[in-house]
Amino acid sequence: MLSCLLAALAACAPPAAAKLDLKGTDMSETQLGGDFSLTDHLGKPRKLSDFSGKVVALFFGYTHCPDVCPTTMLEYAAVMKKLGADADKVQVLFVTVDPERDTSTVLAGYVPHFDARFVGLTGSTAQIEPVKAAYKVVAQKVGDTNGAYTVDHSAGSYLFDKSGKLRVYEAYGTPADSLTHDIRQLLR
Repeated sequence: MLSCLLAALAACAPPAAAKLDLKGTDMSETQLGGDFSLTDHLGKPRKLSDFSGKVVALFFGYTHCPDVCPTTMLEYAAVMKKLGADADKVQVLFVTVDPERDTSTVLAGYVPHFDARFVGLTGSTAQIEPVKAAYKVVAQKVGDTNGAYTVDHSAGSYLFDKSGKLRVYEAYGTPADSLTHDIRQLLR
């Protein structure tokens, strides 16, 4: 009788995430993040969950960034080329940490420059702050407050599987080959 009860309970439990051969850090067992709603670079409200069914790469940055952000975006653009036809099963999301300057219009001139499929996301500071907090992203203005400032910020990115589950943290500087490897793991 007990074995039947245990078997029934096991059948009701959600399936465990498949073990992955990753180059990045496996985040499958963390409770970090969650769904959010911001405005895309075309002015349309978007939620993370809108991209269910695709592998999602989530990166936090800003358009005036002199080095980290364009480097990361170029790496993801290279990933999309390496993926070939599978690139259409991947969505790269760029969430601004500088909503004062990064309006939808500014993002529209920046994000698709790297790949037309990439989506830039912005909102008010009140909308961005809880998203940053949920993903443990740190960002702080440095320098002049009259618009000539930079933003020191967390530089890694997150990969979600097709069901929307956070699976991988990729450190800044991860080469395109390693990113491609991990994304292919999630596309299986």
